[in-house]
Amino acid sequence: MEVVILCGGLGTRLREETEFRPKPMVNIGHRPILWHIMKIYARYGHVDFVLPLGYKGEMIRDYFVNYRWMNNDVTIDLGNPEKICTHNCHEESDWKITLSDTGQATLKGGRIKRIEKYITNDTFMMTYGDGVANVDLDALLDFHYAHGKIATLCGVSPAQQFGELKVKGSQVLSFSEKPQKLNTNLINAGYFVLNKRVFDYLLPDEDCDFEYGPLEQIARDNELMVYRHDGFWACMDTLRDTEKLNNIWKQGTAPWKIW
Repeated sequence: MEVVILCGGLGTRLREETEFRPKPMVNIGHRPILWHIMKIYARYGHVDFVLPLGYKGEMIRDYFVNYRWMNNDVTIDLGNPEKICTHNCHEESDWKITLSDTGQATLKGGRIKRIEKYITNDTFMMTYGDGVANVDLDALLDFHYAHGKIATLCGVSPAQQFGELKVKGSQVLSFSEKPQKLNTNLINAGYFVLNKRVFDYLLPDEDCDFEYGPLEQIARDNELMVYRHDGFWACMDTLRDTEKLNNIWKQGTAPWKIW
């Protein structure tokens, strides 16, 4: 099953870091938050990743193209430069990563539509490139298969304005991205499971968003469900968020470190 991780946004609210790198490449500890997200999925056996790239996407491309050299011990024979021996030290040798340039200014819906050709299964997983959680992905998948709808998202309840969900049981009645006033304690935390029918709601156009428009329509069509996650979730939206996540990691108490 492919895992799509959205990596193309500008990350304007984290300008202190994103002026120099894309948000998914901002570090927690000595690794990009993108790596942490991928490790969460890999813990459950999902190692086929599709990364829609945009802003400074070449940095993400370079990171993975050079992953072998940067994350292994290496023996180099300077008298025979083509003879380089790597000593396997990392645990990511089974990862498959598709890096797709989906345009500098493309909104999320357009990015998702543009990587449709890389989705080979009827069901795939997707999340944002700036959020870590200790979501039980097996339980999330079981929940999605049980209801048979197009889309499942994780709902969490920190008092922040992201994407507000109006729900009845596990049925999403409406979806509103960043409302002016919160009327419920559940917000959209990403960690989606999606049926390929979601592509019918999307266009490859630059101005096709995902939350505004398509996801709202999916909810109106009674095809969006919420999986309630009561565990840890945090996103890297501001410099304060970055510092908080790094402090948690430094203390050795990161709840998302499930590998």
